[in-house]
Amino acid sequence: MFSTPVFAGRTALVTGGSAGIGLAIAGTLAGLGAKVAVVGRNKDRLDDAVEQLRAHGGQVRGYAVDVRDAAEVAAVVDAVTGDLGPVSLLVNNAAGNFRVDPLQLSPNGWAAVVDIVLTGTWNVTSAVARTAVDTGTGLSVVSIGTSAAVTGSASTVHSASAKAGVEAMTKSLAKAWAPHGFRLNVLTPGLTEGTGGTTALYPDADAVQEHVHRIPLRRLARREEIANACAYLLSDYASYITGTTLLIDGGRQLGDQ
Repeated sequence: MFSTPVFAGRTALVTGGSAGIGLAIAGTLAGLGAKVAVVGRNKDRLDDAVEQLRAHGGQVRGYAVDVRDAAEVAAVVDAVTGDLGPVSLLVNNAAGNFRVDPLQLSPNGWAAVVDIVLTGTWNVTSAVARTAVDTGTGLSVVSIGTSAAVTGSASTVHSASAKAGVEAMTKSLAKAWAPHGFRLNVLTPGLTEGTGGTTALYPDADAVQEHVHRIPLRRLARREEIANACAYLLSDYASYITGTTLLIDGGRQLGDQ
């Protein structure tokens, strides 16, 4: 997207970066010169992702961690800082989701999603921010959202609630940390092709096509489109943008045609 390596010399951390949108974002940042730390729970998937990402050039490392565990997260942020330098670009992409009737949603099902999406985002963001303050490093954060945080979703109330919390957290921290020069934004993609989330929520091809029919541009988002938008928000080209949500949904928010 950019004609120059706009992130040269900077360190990026991408949670949920071993597949789907997270992997695409990590690849884009690596291609733009960033040193990239990919974070996830599955070491084998991380190893595969790192191998793919190194094709973009530059330094890429994988770190296995459960974002729900604040102590684990703090240790990994310290490790990344030692290996690649202080993190100045953070993408919160780790998530969990599944369809369920709210009356059938168990306490464990609720906690599994909310702890990853909301608590995990806080754990990572706060740990990175503390290090950025200590080291005098600038910080730009993008958290991946969902339109259901605004519209609601009958079958994913746990995820919609957690992502709404992430939006509120982002706005609050954008205010709190502006004196440090930190920027925090939310990027909300529409249904995106080739992602686990799309498969989990729309396993039937007919259901996907029905959804596509309600999108003015008549297609799903592409992973590289989301990655490019994320790179823009992280970059200095967006230096006056903070506390906002960028929605990329092909016009779906305009309503049915």
